[in-house]
Amino acid sequence: MQIRKTYRQVNPELLFNEVKDFTLKQGVTLGEARMDTYSTSDSSSFISRGTLTFTVLSEGKQKECLRAHIVGEAKSETKLMLDIDEKLFPAEKASALQADLDFVFSTYEVK
Repeated sequence: MQIRKTYRQVNPELLFNEVKDFTLKQGVTLGEARMDTYSTSDSSSFISRGTLTFTVLSEGKQKECLRAHIVGEAKSETKLMLDIDEKLFPAEKASALQADLDFVFSTYEVK
């Protein structure tokens, strides 16, 4: 399953941290957490790119169940894409994660 959201005037680093906290609340383990910032061509603003991976123990091994990609600029749009393995991260957990994100960020979401 894939969830895509676009937000206006949301700091990508804030979204990165909230996605991390809300996902950890669902009982998974943090794998990779990386946030990079790049200057734009006019050098007066910056674009951030973040990747988060989460794992669960399955069949005696840690397996990736969710990957979050965040790209954006605080002054304009920030995009979030969640790639979810429904076998390892059930629909109930995905719905709870989405509800938490909607509660905090729904007023900033581009519909």
